[in-house]
Amino acid sequence: MPSQNLSFVLKKPHEVTFEDRPVPELKSDRDVLVQVKITGICGSDVHYWQHGRIGDFVVKAPMVLGHESSGIIAKVGPAVTTVKVGQQVALEPGIPCRYCVPCKAGKYNLCPDMKFAATPPYDGTLAKFYVLPEDFCVPLPENVSLEEGALVEPLSVGVHIMKQAEIKPGQSIVVFGVGPIGLLCCAVARAFGASKVIAVDINQDRLNFALKYAATGTFNPMTQVGKSPAENAETINGLFRLTVGADVAVDASGAQQSIVTAIHALRNGGTFVQAGMGRPDIEFPIVTMCCKEITMKGSFRYGPGDYKLAVDLIATGKVSVKELVTGRVKFGQAEEAFNQVLGGKGIKVLIEGVEDDA
Repeated sequence: MPSQNLSFVLKKPHEVTFEDRPVPELKSDRDVLVQVKITGICGSDVHYWQHGRIGDFVVKAPMVLGHESSGIIAKVGPAVTTVKVGQQVALEPGIPCRYCVPCKAGKYNLCPDMKFAATPPYDGTLAKFYVLPEDFCVPLPENVSLEEGALVEPLSVGVHIMKQAEIKPGQSIVVFGVGPIGLLCCAVARAFGASKVIAVDINQDRLNFALKYAATGTFNPMTQVGKSPAENAETINGLFRLTVGADVAVDASGAQQSIVTAIHALRNGGTFVQAGMGRPDIEFPIVTMCCKEITMKGSFRYGPGDYKLAVDLIATGKVSVKELVTGRVKFGQAEEAFNQVLGGKGIKVLIEGVEDDA
């Protein structure tokens, strides 16, 4: 029999299953029902699968995984005006309360009551159908595919990081960690006009890809075994003629060594953005930060306008995301996609939506 709403569910760490759940109902006149067509796998999805928690977010009941998705509008509420049935959209998967101080200040990504897909206790998008408010469904232009639409989510993270960095044309930036988010930071930095984009990682294959993709130069700390973070920073600045240091540094790795190196690599008055999450506490060169008068910022998910800008960057050809797709599986093989990501195979693995007759 055809399924109603086949979903990929995490029951507990290391245990996933398929469940046929009811089709979700529209809860507001401005809600829409989306038939999910493509979902990318994120490191957070894999972390929940392996460990059942990320920090204070603990899986206490079965939870549908996935949050990097695109799909087709299947039904709209009576007050919906911005999208229509049959339209292809990227799904922004976090719904804020809209009423708290951060929401009213235009920083809804910091909403304490955020309902984010596949973050306990909220179900994710690896299902046949998913409900969102109309303003969290971003229409995809005709020249943007559903596969590209699924990658709008991680690209929006990169957009938000670069907004936090306030990267300007002609500036130099060093990006530490070139997983998917680090790579997209490189791409967005180039799109925003950065003249030097240096990628740093201990994985040489990733660095080789970064150089072909968006970086103007790469550095592997493993070639400098035994060197301190300050010495590595000096080497980076010398290799790439950053005579007074980099204008911007972004850490997308969460590794202490990378963070410390980034602070030393910055020029006086430079900007540092922490994007990767690692250990809760690290040793930090606070004296260097103070003496250089560095601007320090965090970056968390994405906020107003980031999704739309990400779609525009793809549609106008300023950022390409197709190269990041290194694997595709059918919905029924969803766990295989998780295994590929866990094993470090490729960059982005996509899961196709549930077939209409499934």
